Amino acid sequence: MLRVGLTGGIGAGKSAVSSRLAERGAVVIDSDVLAREVVARGTDGLDEVVAAFGSGVLTADGELDRPALGKIVFGDETARRKLEAIIHPRVRARAAEIEHQASEHAIVVHDIPLLVETGQAGKFDVVLVVDVPVDVQVQRLTAQRGMTDAEANQRIASQASREDRLAAADVVVDNSGSLADLDRQLDQVWEQLTGHGPDTKR
Repeated sequence: MLRVGLTGGIGAGKSAVSSRLAERGAVVIDSDVLAREVVARGTDGLDEVVAAFGSGVLTADGELDRPALGKIVFGDETARRKLEAIIHPRVRARAAEIEHQASEHAIVVHDIPLLVETGQAGKFDVVLVVDVPVDVQVQRLTAQRGMTDAEANQRIASQASREDRLAAADVVVDNSGSLADLDRQLDQVWEQLTGHGPDTKR
C-alpha cells in the first residue's frame, strides 16, 4: 500500500485532482466528507459540538448549522481549536478504518485540506501538493464562490502559506492551467505512484 497525502490551498482545485486520481484507480479518503459524517445528526460528535458551542449551532431539524458554527469559530483561534479537538480525532479514526479495508496494493490518497497546518506531512509515503499562485486563488474564489477580494485573501491567509505547502511536498501539481494540462501532469504522477516512474518516496 502506498499512502499519499493530498493537499492544496483553498481554490487550488484539489477536488479536481482527487477525482482524477480516483478515476485512475486510487482509493480516495476525503477528510471534508468525513468531517461532515462524524458530526451528522445522531452522532456523538454532534453531541459534543453542541455541548461545546450551544444549541444555536443546530438547525430546526437537528442538523449541524455550519454557517452558524463558522461564525463562532472563524477568527477565534481558541474556539477553532476546541472544534478541531472534537472533529480531527474522529476523522482520523474513520480514515484509518477505510484505509484498513483497502487492498494491500492500493494507492490510498488522503485528501486533507489542512495537512500542513495539522503537521501530518510526515505520516505519508508521498505528499502531493496542488499549487497555484495566490492571485489565481483569489480570482477563483471571487468568481466561483462569490467572495470579495478581502474575504478571499482572509481565507487564504488563514491557511498555511504557499511556501510552507511547497516545502512539505514530494510531488507538486501545477493547476493554474487547463484541465488538459492537469490531466497530462496526473498521468505522469500516476506512473510515479504506481512504480513506473521516478521514485517519489522520501
